[in-house]
Amino acid sequence: MAEPVALLALALDAALGWPARSGHPVGLFARVIGCCERRWNRASRSDAARRAMGVATVALLVLLAGGAGWLIEAALRRVAGGWAWPLIALAAWPGLAQRSLFDHYRPVLRALAARDLPAARLAVGRIVGRDTADLDEAGIARAAIESLAESFCDGVVAPLFWLLLLGLPGLWAYKAVNTADSLIGHIEPPYRDFGWAAARFDDLLNLLPARLSALLLCLAGGGGWRILRRDHARHASPNAGWAEAAMAGVLGVRLGGPVSYEGQWHAKPWIGDGGAPDLASMRRANKVYLRACGLLWIVALGAAWLG
Repeated sequence: MAEPVALLALALDAALGWPARSGHPVGLFARVIGCCERRWNRASRSDAARRAMGVATVALLVLLAGGAGWLIEAALRRVAGGWAWPLIALAAWPGLAQRSLFDHYRPVLRALAARDLPAARLAVGRIVGRDTADLDEAGIARAAIESLAESFCDGVVAPLFWLLLLGLPGLWAYKAVNTADSLIGHIEPPYRDFGWAAARFDDLLNLLPARLSALLLCLAGGGGWRILRRDHARHASPNAGWAEAAMAGVLGVRLGGPVSYEGQWHAKPWIGDGGAPDLASMRRANKVYLRACGLLWIVALGAAWLG
C-alpha cells in the first residue's frame, strides 16, 4: 500500500478544521496578489499591458506556491525518509476545506431552523458575494446551497485532486490560482484584463475536478443525472454549473436565477426543476455533502492502495 497522504489530510481537516485565529497560507497568496495588483494594474497602462501583467502575476504565484510545496515535500522526504508522509499530510491539511464548509453552512441552517431571518442573512452573507439584506427564506436557502455545491469543488475536490496528482506542489499551486481567481478574476473593471489569466487558468485547473464533484454529488444523492446533463451549461462559469446542477437535480429544487450584486440585478438562468429550496432542502443538501465527502475518503484510500 502506498502512502495515504491524502486520506490523512482529509481526516485531519474533518477532525480539526483550521483554527480560526491562526493565519492561513492563503493569506500569503492574497498579499502577493494585492502587491502585484497595486503595482501592475494601473489605469495608465494599456489593456494589453495589464493582461500581460496579469499573466505574470499568475506565473509568479504558481512559481512561489508550487516551488514552496516542492521544497517542503523534498525536505521532509530527505529528513524523515519513509516516515515523511504524515508530515506531508500535515502540510497539505490547510489546503482542504471540508470542515470549513460544514462549519460555515451550519449557522445558516440553525438560524433558519430557529426562524431567525436576520441571523440567517448575516450567516449566509459570510459565504456568498450577493446582496443578502432583503433575502427571504427561499433566497437564503438558495444562496447557501449554491455556495455549498460550488465550494465542494473549489474547496475539497479540486485541492484533493491536485494533491493526488502532483503532491504538495500541485495542491498549493491550485490554491494560489484559485485565490487569485476569487480576488481578481472578474469581468468588471478594473480587473477585466488584469484578472483574465487568473480566471482562465482557474477554469483549466477545475475542468476535471468540477465534473468529478458533480459525479460524487449525484452518487451521494442517488440521482440528479437528468438535470446535470441538461443544466450544467446554464451557469456563466464553465465549471461551477456542474456541481450546482447536480445538487439541484438531487434535491429536486431550482437554483440559480436572478440575483443582486451591489444593488444591481443580474438575470441568471434557472438550474433545475421543482420549487424554491427551503429549510428541508438545506438539511438534505447537508447530508448529500457529507456523503459526498465520505466518497472522497474512499477515493483517497483507493488512490493510496493503488499507488
